[in-house]
Amino acid sequence: MKEQQKSLIQLTLNGEILSLLVEAHWTLSKVLRNDCGHTGTKEACGEGACGSCTVLIDGVAVPACMVLAIEQEGKNIETIEGLSKNGELHPIQEAWLEEYGAQCGFCSPGMIMTTKYLLSKNPDPTDDEIKEALGGNLCICNNYEHIINAVRSSAKKMAKELV
Repeated sequence: MKEQQKSLIQLTLNGEILSLLVEAHWTLSKVLRNDCGHTGTKEACGEGACGSCTVLIDGVAVPACMVLAIEQEGKNIETIEGLSKNGELHPIQEAWLEEYGAQCGFCSPGMIMTTKYLLSKNPDPTDDEIKEALGGNLCICNNYEHIINAVRSSAKKMAKELV
């Protein structure tokens, strides 16, 4: 079997510029997990329906299983691993722990990245706006009440940081 030709791309991953050799058909989630070691990006459905692989691409929440790595040339990618700084959790991560937003934790990275995107656009969302924003993220544990509480708490924590 003939090996696919790889292309060199450059992107910024959690603030670090990386050069990566990728095959044309590799998804961003595959590259993040297998080539970059960012296993916080979970892949479950592989078809963009569950949100577990959500990352921020140039600040926008995107399921990483639905985009090709080769198309990320020059893009800024942020994963769950990029949220904490200097050993301190991001306020969204803190809220997730305090409000029991994670049960098994599999959906948490995607939910947290979606929350970061939501709060960047709407720092004080209503419950309906939270539900709509998280509509593409599924929690198999059905922990939605705690997740919504975590998003609300995240908004409050982030508002305090701005003051």
